[in-house]
Amino acid sequence: MSMAISNLQICPNCGERLSASKNPALTVDVIIETVSEDVDSIILIKRKNPPYGWAIPGGFVDYGESVEHAAIREAKEETNLDITLIKLLGVYSDPQRDPRGHTVSVVYIVKGRGQAKADDDAVELGYYTQKNLPDDLVFDHKRIISDYFRIRNIA
Repeated sequence: MSMAISNLQICPNCGERLSASKNPALTVDVIIETVSEDVDSIILIKRKNPPYGWAIPGGFVDYGESVEHAAIREAKEETNLDITLIKLLGVYSDPQRDPRGHTVSVVYIVKGRGQAKADDDAVELGYYTQKNLPDDLVFDHKRIISDYFRIRNIA
C-alpha cells in the first residue's frame, strides 16, 4: 500500500517525518573500541540535544539507507572517525529505551581510524573503560554497555 506524502506527520520531539501509523524510527548505535594509554576503552559522546547526557555515538537510519551505512555515517558525523564494522552486538527494542519514543536500535561493535573529535550532535567525547563510565548515561546505554563489556570479557 502506497502512502501519499500528505499523510506524513512531523514528530514534535525530533522533527523527523512519521508515517500516519506512527511506526518507530529505526536508529543505530556504534560502540567504538579504542586502546588509550594501553587500556581498552570505548568512545562516548556528550549529547548536544535532549535528552542530555553521555551516549554511545549513533542516530537515525535515513529512509533508503542501509543500517550498516547509517552506522558508518553516524560515527563519522559525531566522532570524525572512519570505522570498520566488527560485529553486531544486538537489537535493542524496549519501548521505554528512549523518551522520544524511538524504540528500536541496531548496535554494532566497531573499530575506529583517525583522530577522534566531537562534532554534529556531540558537544564533547571521551574515552571510557568499564570502571569509569559517566553517571549520566542516556537512553538504555548503561544496559547496552554492560552487555558489551560482558561479551568482550567472555571472548
